[in-house]
Amino acid sequence: MASKIEHGNPRQKGTPLLQISGLEIEGYSDEKWHPIVKGVDLTLKRGEVLGLIGESGAGKSSLGLAAMGYAKPGCRITRGQILFDGINLTTASKNLRRTLRGTRIAYVAQSAAASFNPAQRLLDQTIESTLTSGRNSREQAVAEAIELYRQMQLPNHGSIGFRYPHQVSGGQLQRAMTAMAMICKPDLIIFDEPTTALDVTTQVEVLASIRKIIEEHNTAAIYITHDLAVVSQMADRILVLRHGKEVEEAPTREMLESPKQEYTKTLWAVRELHKPALPRGDILLKLDNISAGYGRHQVLNDVSISVPKGRTVSIVGESGCGKSTLARVITGLLPATGGKFMFDGQPLPTRLKDRSGELLRRIQMVHQMPDTALNPKQRIGDIIGRPLQFYHGVSARELENRVVELLENIELNSGYLDRLPSELSGGQKQRICIARALAANPDLIICDEITSALDQVVQEGILRLLMRLQENLGVTYIFITHDISTVQAISDEVVVMRQGMVVEQGSKDEVLTPPYKPYTHLLLSSVPEMNPDWLKNLLAARAFEGELQFPPKG
Repeated sequence: MASKIEHGNPRQKGTPLLQISGLEIEGYSDEKWHPIVKGVDLTLKRGEVLGLIGESGAGKSSLGLAAMGYAKPGCRITRGQILFDGINLTTASKNLRRTLRGTRIAYVAQSAAASFNPAQRLLDQTIESTLTSGRNSREQAVAEAIELYRQMQLPNHGSIGFRYPHQVSGGQLQRAMTAMAMICKPDLIIFDEPTTALDVTTQVEVLASIRKIIEEHNTAAIYITHDLAVVSQMADRILVLRHGKEVEEAPTREMLESPKQEYTKTLWAVRELHKPALPRGDILLKLDNISAGYGRHQVLNDVSISVPKGRTVSIVGESGCGKSTLARVITGLLPATGGKFMFDGQPLPTRLKDRSGELLRRIQMVHQMPDTALNPKQRIGDIIGRPLQFYHGVSARELENRVVELLENIELNSGYLDRLPSELSGGQKQRICIARALAANPDLIICDEITSALDQVVQEGILRLLMRLQENLGVTYIFITHDISTVQAISDEVVVMRQGMVVEQGSKDEVLTPPYKPYTHLLLSSVPEMNPDWLKNLLAARAFEGELQFPPKG
């Protein structure tokens, strides 16, 4: 058995590696066990990539974790067999499974922020598995980590590993986690939404790097995603899940061209949201020459934008360009070092502690990473109910009815009142964050990548909800995103940022209609298409023509 654990087994492409049969997984909630995965079969060969798609809560992540012989807390594998290279992970000892994980089987989680130890530097966490397994000396491990950082297009790849997780952007942290999974060159990698937090230009490079490493080492992969265009670039085959059951499975091209099941066809349908044009109202929020940073590290440089009442201003740009930092400055979480704010015609204090309770109510934020934004010890009813009590003094008698109403607005129900965040999928947790912000009845909601963790069916529902609330209540949005299709669907105005500066702003039609400015053109050309050859063709075209040159990412 030991020979099966050691790295360096023959990796002949096309030989069986993972076989899952009759898998059933249950989750515990409401004081009883509920089925999550219902009799799924799965076969994966060396060097093959299986795309796993479906709506939020379909069981994708639970199935991916089960490929490691693992069930997250509150879940259990109740039936079925999981064979990895001949080893039955359902009956293997804990020590054997622990030996396999991180070396021969690796996992890239959906939320890197919830997966990294905040007290340790990125580099130490990246090389931990290769050191503990004895594959490399520390010197070799550090060199390999830095090379992987370079391949993942991380800025300052030689030194970024000495930062702590909170000192890098969400997209940078996700790339570091991908490097951490790849450092042992495992036989199998489970990618759980690995590019969710990445901007489109960085996503192109990361997808290309992942694909290259998979091909070079005949690594097998399960690629879990809700982004159909992304999965069409990465997967050899696609398996569609719904409510824990297999809907259909086929080679990627066949699935894209002629899906057999109606449910799959609904996933394939292109989102068509048409926002009615609204007259430009008075300015709700005005920023003049705002600068900000962390210690000596300057992030924002003389940023000036105006946000009209009742409209949506989308802020787009690459990971690390300052989008989320700008959101923190507007909310007062990070005081600006220069410039001034006006909110509804009045000066806005730059520091959170100087703002009145009414100002706090009027400006709300939905964060990018729901895993770190929700208290894991609090029930969903309490999480949503807290702002109702704090800002509106809702009585205990009214509270549950109002919380249920908010849950229904985000397409959930009263069955979630007593659940903990750990009992929800990534998409469900993000919807809870949206409901919590809506509970305050704010004038301005800052949405920081709020649809990045949602499948396309749920994304459409959330965006329609946001537009309906805006139409009915006049709420104003600042929408921070790297999803250009979302920008096109929901925006009235667009602000394009790069390296802490505004490089273009104007109405959606002005910014997103050709002829484009060079950097905007780069962003738009990097949006994946549902064509399996798109990534290969894009990389070939850029290599031939010479990619547009900009200052290096920082």
